[in-house]
Amino acid sequence: MAIIEFQNTKKYFGNVEAVNGISLKIEKGEIFGFLGPNGAGKTTTISLMLDFLKPTAGEVILNGLKVSENSTELKRNIGYIPADVHFYENMTIQKHFELITTLKGKTKYLTDLIDDFDLNPKKKPKELSTGNRQKFAIILALMHGPEILIMDEPTRGLDPLYQNVFYKWLKKLNREGSTVFMSSHNLFEVENICNRVAVIKKGKVVALEDVKTLRNKRMHLVEIEFLEKFNSSDFKESKWEIIEKMDYHLKLKVAGDINLLLKTLTKYQVKDLLIERAGLEEIFLEYYQD
Repeated sequence: MAIIEFQNTKKYFGNVEAVNGISLKIEKGEIFGFLGPNGAGKTTTISLMLDFLKPTAGEVILNGLKVSENSTELKRNIGYIPADVHFYENMTIQKHFELITTLKGKTKYLTDLIDDFDLNPKKKPKELSTGNRQKFAIILALMHGPEILIMDEPTRGLDPLYQNVFYKWLKKLNREGSTVFMSSHNLFEVENICNRVAVIKKGKVVALEDVKTLRNKRMHLVEIEFLEKFNSSDFKESKWEIIEKMDYHLKLKVAGDINLLLKTLTKYQVKDLLIERAGLEEIFLEYYQD
């Protein structure tokens, strides 16, 4: 059963087509990744889901209800982490929690969330670092175990330790019934958290894939320093692109499995080897430029 559905949803700002005919169904219990370059329309799409913006055409349906007609009712069961968080800066964290509890009822998760994220409820938002502000935003969104969790770059500003805490909680709430829709530039999140992903570019969904397919499209940037001259024809596989070549130096872009390249390198004496995973932006350019 689809719990989130876009029905040919469009949003134009004058002549700018921010969202141009998105049609998607996200099933109940999915962790769904929404990916794309900056300016692709990700945040606008999320604003339409939350009724912060009205669609120019089409509909967004959450839990069987039109967002445009049932915004207040739906928001009771939605957790939201925005890309840019804002709080009542002079009100303590504890007072924020009490306010949300007044609106949404008691929560069984709050104490454990505060402990796991090591957040001091006596502090005020204006006293928090960037990372702690993000932890605070996460707790506010997760504390009631929402039926639908909508997130825009949720781990931005978090150090790796608390990113892992966040992933643990996300999986826990998902097991207990939460459906997750998340925009992210973090490839680790996408590969290890999401079930399916959509790629948006210039307001249109250009790909809808499961995570296994996305893994097969991963790319690496490889730099090799040899102790001997090498035969460049050994490095002309269909999914490899030679970026830079000198007598003892080679730089490659490698799509897909890296193991064939490693096997090829066993023919040579290698002085140094650097392998970096390419970012999502480079994957978009490689696979979705058309």
